[in-house]
Amino acid sequence: MKTAVVHARIEPETKVKAESVLRRLGITPTEAIRIFYTQISLRDGLPFMVEIPNEVTEETIAKSQRGEEITEFGSLDEMFHSWET
Repeated sequence: MKTAVVHARIEPETKVKAESVLRRLGITPTEAIRIFYTQISLRDGLPFMVEIPNEVTEETIAKSQRGEEITEFGSLDEMFHSWET
């Protein structure tokens, strides 16, 4: 029997983006929360890694968000080949 209630406040933009993804997956926010809680219970912890990025990763993310130092490739093979040179 489902009788427990969970209340959470999140940023409106995050809610809109997340619910758009959930609609594409064909699940409701309630179902997603139920899945998340079930996975926490089964794994005895979060079902994904939670890490604090190091300085290099933080700077790379910031540059990417600003559109700086971005390289695009036509294929994975092209990208892998660029690593060899």
